[in-house]
Amino acid sequence: MELTTPRAPLAKHLIVISYDAFSEDNWELASRLPNLSKLIKQGAHSNRLRSVYPTLTYVVHTTIATGVYPDKHGIHHNNPLQPFVKEEDQRWFWFREAVKAPTIYDAARKAGLSTAGLLWPVSGKSSIRYNIPEIRALKGENQALKVLRSGSPAYCIRMELKYGRIRQGIAQPYLDDFTTKCAVDTIKRNKPNLLMMHLIDLDDAKHLYGTDSDEVKEVILRMDNRLGEIIQAVDDAGIRQDTVIMVLGDHGQFNVRYKVHLNKLLQAKGLIYEEGGQQKWRAYFQCGGGSAYLHIRPGDEEAERLALSAVEEYMQNDTSGIESVYDRETLDRLHASHSTRIMLEAKRGYCFDESLEEQLVVDLQAHGVRYATHGYSPDTSGYRCNIVISGGAIKQDYSIGDIEMVDIAPTMGRILGVDFGHGDGRVLEEIARE
Repeated sequence: MELTTPRAPLAKHLIVISYDAFSEDNWELASRLPNLSKLIKQGAHSNRLRSVYPTLTYVVHTTIATGVYPDKHGIHHNNPLQPFVKEEDQRWFWFREAVKAPTIYDAARKAGLSTAGLLWPVSGKSSIRYNIPEIRALKGENQALKVLRSGSPAYCIRMELKYGRIRQGIAQPYLDDFTTKCAVDTIKRNKPNLLMMHLIDLDDAKHLYGTDSDEVKEVILRMDNRLGEIIQAVDDAGIRQDTVIMVLGDHGQFNVRYKVHLNKLLQAKGLIYEEGGQQKWRAYFQCGGGSAYLHIRPGDEEAERLALSAVEEYMQNDTSGIESVYDRETLDRLHASHSTRIMLEAKRGYCFDESLEEQLVVDLQAHGVRYATHGYSPDTSGYRCNIVISGGAIKQDYSIGDIEMVDIAPTMGRILGVDFGHGDGRVLEEIARE
């Protein structure tokens, strides 16, 4: 085995800001604002960053942290499969142990670098030194205790005592304001070599109000102010010349009019049924907005046949909302998780939902509901993400063009001088100054 010598780092400090749902349709407005435009002029940028399938937050963030596709890292959805459990009561993939691949923050720590994580998905109980993981208490659990047990206790307590009053549960803009204050404090006090943070305000606004709403424009303005606070913290810490700031989106969103409750199809075929007062299943759709996994009980080939025939029958209707049925060959091309052999892709304007308590198709517009979501194929038109990589060692006002989400982790490694070339992506060597 050939040994590789780590190359000199491009910067001593790297701040990675995940700007959840920051997609190409937001580029024109965001790129004209004072702080992001400053980072663009002083760095490399693209609004052609292709995500991974399905485009769900935890799936994508695990690719960002590992540099491998979902078929290797093991996070197939935000949530493990939990049939018949209401969405608000479901466990998520909160803990690092669920990730089946090396992470950039582990590699950085192993190289002797200090690391910080603020609400970074799937980082609970990880090696991150200053860690407030993204995690939520379920029924009977205490939120503060759960965070302390899953993060860095002393650091979590210090941040909570200083800034906890800003937060109002998970409501926005307060949650992202809290995260930003923690980032500013951590940069100035601890000067971590790698800080990875997750800001969710934009994603929440798109889900609640639609992608083209005034509320979304307001978030983009707020977000630029948060970037300004982080840039100022880097200046105040006296590390500007040694710092690269990376801002990137993980997926886009599309407006939705119709919500399709796919499991009603399986229930009608007797594949979901009641026995002894309990719900049982032979086939079950785990839905992720723009896509859905068809899960089959192991060895039940008849259930798979019946489920697929129910889907084919339903697709005869032009308003079914199903764009495509992906078999394993297609899923392999998309590097999707091996947790299923079949996935469904929704048409624009439609999304999938697991609930059995609603009718098959609900017209949200008729109920006065504005809604948008994600989970669709990364190759859908108008669905690319944005990225800006800015700092003294990076080419100025440089357009990168088409890049892949798997390229991010090896590029983070290159910036910090950490060898992280094990994965599916490439180092964006072209962004470094000569």
